[in-house]
Amino acid sequence: MTEITDALEAQITRWRDWVRRQPALQPSDVDELEGHLRDQIAALVESGLAEDEAFLVAVKRMGRLDAVSREFAREHSNRLWKQLVVAPDEDAASGSAGRTEILVVLGLAVAAALAIQLPRLFGHQFGEGAFYALNASLFVLPLLTGYFAWKRGLDRARGAWLAAPFAAAAIAVNALPFTPGGHTEMLAALHLPIALWLAVGFAYVGGRWWGNVGGRMDFVRFSGELFIYFVLMALGGGVLTAFAIISFEAIGLDVEGSAQIWILPSGAMGALIVGAWLVEKKQRVVENMAPVLTRIFAPLFAALLVALLYAMAWTGRGVSLEREVLIGFDLLLAVVLGLLLYAVSARDPQASPDFFDGILLVLVGSALIADGVALAAILTRISEFGFSPNRVAALGENLVLFANLAWSAWLYARFVTGRGPFAALERWQTAYLPVYAVWAAFVVLVFPPLFRFA
Repeated sequence: MTEITDALEAQITRWRDWVRRQPALQPSDVDELEGHLRDQIAALVESGLAEDEAFLVAVKRMGRLDAVSREFAREHSNRLWKQLVVAPDEDAASGSAGRTEILVVLGLAVAAALAIQLPRLFGHQFGEGAFYALNASLFVLPLLTGYFAWKRGLDRARGAWLAAPFAAAAIAVNALPFTPGGHTEMLAALHLPIALWLAVGFAYVGGRWWGNVGGRMDFVRFSGELFIYFVLMALGGGVLTAFAIISFEAIGLDVEGSAQIWILPSGAMGALIVGAWLVEKKQRVVENMAPVLTRIFAPLFAALLVALLYAMAWTGRGVSLEREVLIGFDLLLAVVLGLLLYAVSARDPQASPDFFDGILLVLVGSALIADGVALAAILTRISEFGFSPNRVAALGENLVLFANLAWSAWLYARFVTGRGPFAALERWQTAYLPVYAVWAAFVVLVFPPLFRFA
């Protein structure tokens, strides 16, 4: 049993006093709730959380069991934002470990920032040829994987297995005789990061991917929150860079070219490492941004897809088969799946269906119909003009998305109508993740020789 410190005991006492003031509860109810709270805190502390974070998470979980406890969590939510930016007090040992981790993260961020500049010494320039497009993920994702391998304490054998995909990818994309500016070259550049992201996931869950639904769902949450952190840092970095350019122009110096060559690419690489550390540092705080944004944007995307389907029916127009349009359309469907994943990750599996579940079912159903329309258009185009790298890639990607959306819609409909458990949807979503990486790897490795590197 985890020993309760005086500071944590004071927090529990304040919670107990709050609950006792509520007229709806009897003293025996308070004692029972307190027992649940202490059990939750002990389990969270033993899993590695600091006491303050464990208390906040436990109170939030208690809120699912009791409305009074949920009100306490709401009243004291201002403490959450301090947790997001201010680390709790640490003892000497944990403080030393924290400083070591910060040094490791900063070292990896600097290494990633320098790595993307090294090819310039050998004649490769940004915007010239496809070298940087093909290799961009290889400058940072191996370092990010290395961070998680170190953080999770993976042994050398597992580390070697994690390094193998990156080595194979580096050899493949740089040795294959792509036609400069060809379709297979562009497809490889777009799909390689997707394929390699699975290796990051293996490191993130400590190598325990198969049979670990919770670990895979944690990686889903991590991916979404990393995206949010990265976008926020990119926006801040863009504003800083713009002010730097303007400031130097005021004294007659033009630094725009230098900023584009040095600050933007190196900053992006370093920001990905730092963003991953930020998510990892605060991954279990009571609330996080991704589920909140899901609640906001899921209804908006559902309305967008319904409007799109209505416009298709009204005008009789299908989806354009231009490459850029198809990429954008597939990204839209991918965002829909991302919203669904985060709704799944943020939801209490034991709770009954509610109005938001109905919205998500509309969202998934609309995306499924839209994807079906796109598939019909692609098949029509192939029957008229034959196979090409872009058409086959679009066909495969939409089939992969369609399979996920179709079964997700079926499982969600069963849950909403009370004929199936929510856990089935969670298992399906996390088990399907490797399919995306396998398809992406197929595009990178098989498409070039299949279509003669055109």
